[in-house]
Amino acid sequence: MNPANLFRVVFGGLVVIFLLAPLIAILPLAFTSSVFLTYPIPDVSLRWFAELFTAEAWRMAIVNTLIIGAGTTLIAGALGSMAALGLRNESLPLPGLCRTAFLLPMVVPAVVLGVGMQLIFVRLGFANSYLGVICAHSVVAVPFVVVSVSASLAGIDRRVERAAASLGASPLTVLRRVTLPLALPGIISGGVLAFATSLDEVVLTLFVAGPNQRTLARQMFSTIRENISPAIAAAAFLFIFGTVLIAAAVAFVRNRSEKLKQAIA
Repeated sequence: MNPANLFRVVFGGLVVIFLLAPLIAILPLAFTSSVFLTYPIPDVSLRWFAELFTAEAWRMAIVNTLIIGAGTTLIAGALGSMAALGLRNESLPLPGLCRTAFLLPMVVPAVVLGVGMQLIFVRLGFANSYLGVICAHSVVAVPFVVVSVSASLAGIDRRVERAAASLGASPLTVLRRVTLPLALPGIISGGVLAFATSLDEVVLTLFVAGPNQRTLARQMFSTIRENISPAIAAAAFLFIFGTVLIAAAVAFVRNRSEKLKQAIA
């Protein structure tokens, strides 16, 4: 191995270690029998995982997270996919400005969005409701879906769609039978990103959610402020484990899609 390649490998390894070090430090504490986040671990125990599913506050937070995350995934996935399809239209006026408008929630501070949404949702009657939290999370999740689906659509050969149209397929049939199946990996990736965004969102939840819509991220935030508990490490372990499973599923779908594209080509 020449020095340049060796440097890249070493540098890449150090970056990976730097990124994973906090996770490696905190995740073993999810299995501690102690009530403190300290090393060494006195004994291995699953008591904190049991607390996540037996304590009322944690159990309600998990249920709320799944409900809000699923709603956000559906709404953001549908809106983001339709937006990406619309932005793909070559006759769209000012496409750059339209794309920027969809991506603005990614750069606007969450506090600003939270205050604005709180004012609007109070007038609409959405404040302190599941619908309000889902709508708020969907606003910040849509840009991720737009980016993911747009990237997937950019990789579709337009000649495949034209060939389907030349054989008599209607635009709706081309969309349903050709475009959407080929863009499916991007749509699924966008849905995963939308769910992850909802899973991690705290600031907006603090502004628009009521006591009955407390999510897991908000519960972790409150627990850190009030009393640091190893249950936070257990919740983080579930976060990471679930993310790895979802990422593996997305990779499997992408692999199937690539095989489909090669078969079509």
